[in-house]
Amino acid sequence: MMKPNMGTADKVVRILIAMVIAGLYFANILSGTVAIVLLIFAGVFILTSFISFCPLYYPFGISTRKKEL
Repeated sequence: MMKPNMGTADKVVRILIAMVIAGLYFANILSGTVAIVLLIFAGVFILTSFISFCPLYYPFGISTRKKEL
């Protein structure tokens, strides 16, 4: 089972980055292969933000969540 490993600040930063990438794409500043790759990253950022789990953090034991008391 996926244990959440992302804190609120981490999720907000990822969503903001995804929004900037989408904005640059829709403003036709990004195009071609670079745009496709960055849009995929933006999608991954949005998905991981909503599920509060980053698979890349897991093998390294990283967690940006506040510790529960």
